[in-house]
Amino acid sequence: MEQFDAKKAEELEKKYDSGLVTRTLSQPLTQALLAFSVVFAFYHYITAGIGVPVDFWHMGIHMSGVILLVFTGYPLFAGQLYREARPNTWWRYGNVPVYDWLFIAAGIFTALYIGLTWRGVNIDFLGFRFYLEDQVLRQGNPAAIDVVMGTVLIVVLLEAVRRTLGPIVPVIIGVFTCYAIFGKYIPVQILKHPGVDWYQYINNMYFPSEGIYGVTLWIVSTVVFHFVLFGVLAQRMGLGQFFVDVATVVAGRYTGGLAKVSVVSSAFFGTISGSSIANTVSTGSLTIPNMKKMGYPGHLAGGVEAAASAGGQITPPIMGAAAFVMAEFLEVPYTTIVIAAMIPAAMHYVGVLSIVHFQAKRLGLSGLDRDQIPALMGVLRKGWPTAVPLIVLIYVLFSGYSPFMAAFWGITTALAVGFVNPYHRIGIRDVVDGCVLGVKYALAVGAVCAAIGIVVGVVNTTGLGFRLGFLVTNGAQGIAEGLFPLFSWQPLFDITVQNITLFVSLVLIAVTCILMGAGLPTTALYIMLATVAQPALAALGIPPLASHLFVLYYGVISEITPPVCASAYAAAGIAGANPFKTGVSAFSLGIAKLMVPMVFVYSPAMLIVLDDYFTWGAFIETVATCTIGVVMVATAVSAYFLAPMPGVLRALMALAGIFMVAPGIRSDLYAVVLAAPVVAQQVLAWRRDRTAALQSA
Repeated sequence: MEQFDAKKAEELEKKYDSGLVTRTLSQPLTQALLAFSVVFAFYHYITAGIGVPVDFWHMGIHMSGVILLVFTGYPLFAGQLYREARPNTWWRYGNVPVYDWLFIAAGIFTALYIGLTWRGVNIDFLGFRFYLEDQVLRQGNPAAIDVVMGTVLIVVLLEAVRRTLGPIVPVIIGVFTCYAIFGKYIPVQILKHPGVDWYQYINNMYFPSEGIYGVTLWIVSTVVFHFVLFGVLAQRMGLGQFFVDVATVVAGRYTGGLAKVSVVSSAFFGTISGSSIANTVSTGSLTIPNMKKMGYPGHLAGGVEAAASAGGQITPPIMGAAAFVMAEFLEVPYTTIVIAAMIPAAMHYVGVLSIVHFQAKRLGLSGLDRDQIPALMGVLRKGWPTAVPLIVLIYVLFSGYSPFMAAFWGITTALAVGFVNPYHRIGIRDVVDGCVLGVKYALAVGAVCAAIGIVVGVVNTTGLGFRLGFLVTNGAQGIAEGLFPLFSWQPLFDITVQNITLFVSLVLIAVTCILMGAGLPTTALYIMLATVAQPALAALGIPPLASHLFVLYYGVISEITPPVCASAYAAAGIAGANPFKTGVSAFSLGIAKLMVPMVFVYSPAMLIVLDDYFTWGAFIETVATCTIGVVMVATAVSAYFLAPMPGVLRALMALAGIFMVAPGIRSDLYAVVLAAPVVAQQVLAWRRDRTAALQSA
């Protein structure tokens, strides 16, 4: 087996993640920004341990650093990325045009303005007097200068998001802004509202604690950044290699061994990674070439890695940092989110592993030879130190401390172990490079989460979430009333208009989440969906925790949903395969992620922590039937169970699997009836093939 190369993985990530590709700067400016990145990372590390400054100062400092690095690293147009640094002129310094320096100056000043004027301003200079009341007294009645500063910051943030993520998010925020300002002109009565003037809009978006300086930026600046930094440092100290080695020991010997290694290692890596692309290229740089050597088609090898890696965003304990935001939104302990997310995440990996297994059986791909599998004790002896930081982080989290305190001790332990570990020692240069890469990871997330605060502010100001919820449920009820006569006659299920309304609503919201999820970082995506889509689920009576996980699941599945599937495209690049075919393979492999959210909405017992719904009987029945159903669907996707499966029987088995996944004894019985002829055919075909093999031998 080849060895995991962290630096090679980082180079691949830069190749396939456009957010990591920045323009060429002059050498002095490059060195200055490198030093700034280290100081920026150190500031967050230290404040995580000793406590952050007052929230508006801390968020302002974080936003200032993000603005500086975005506008020096990302040009106005993508075509300027690869130009070499040119000599300094009055128009350009360090290869950064003067208008970008103006963006930086305006952004930093307006980001820090809230802190500078919090206690008011009273300045006399050369006969001119400038006076501002305390911010508390200006709340609800902003001064003209407040409106100017807020407007400038909004413009700067939207441009920062456009440069890092493209135009979609700024357009969405623009639409929400127009809705807030021109709400009284909306022709749809349910969406119509009195509207707010620009002064009040800036008051709500610029002054804490909603809008820009709301919960979204707070979580990013106190939690997300720290866990991104932890993940980068943990990988550099050898945790990635340890994950791959353990996965090889666990899964390498079985049918389709290397693909199962990919799934297991990606699941491990997903516990520390906040990015599907990072997960894909990190483990995929090793597993995809190995799978191709063993006979896997390129698109399937890439699809396996992409599907497994996309699960990282729903895998505790970090879940792309969405777990921390969810805990804040729901006002529940972080551990509640982790426990609730465990079984649904496991179902995703059961689905991927099952399809991998049956695909390998169909292709005749065996596991690794014994001499290719490392010895377990050797892996543990060399690798256990690299797992210590993760264990410390999880221990501190579950001990009731804040997430950023857990990140502080995780980073501290990673540094301490990395400097002394004889098997994988790191140096100061590795730490510096890790800080720089961690900061670069956080740029797009920092910019977009600050801007997404505007969406949250508009929804809270206008009541848009409840309006959309009412709109969705009313529309779904209309569809349900039209569909009811088509299904009411059948005797198999007790179908009501209310049941159809719930199902149609879930489908509509799921599709919306997938469409909105294209190209957004997980944290920002979850915040937007929780603000906009989740209220519709709440209107249907779905428990808050289940509805928040529902929108997260369908949002992150966009990573493997063609035509926009960033993780699949990255995997296709490594595999040298057709991107669209790789995306289709990844989507089919991740089919369990499509089904599982429906299960915990209809049977919240799967989430364990909801006392009103949880009983051991309901939990065991839901998990057992869901697992069996996912495996049944996997056989249909793979066209193989005990033998090749004909098309008609594949459709029958897929339908049986869906019935089995659906909670309820009646649906399980229908599943057994539907699957019985398929299983009978497969057993007969298996016996026939075995008899033929024995006779030929």
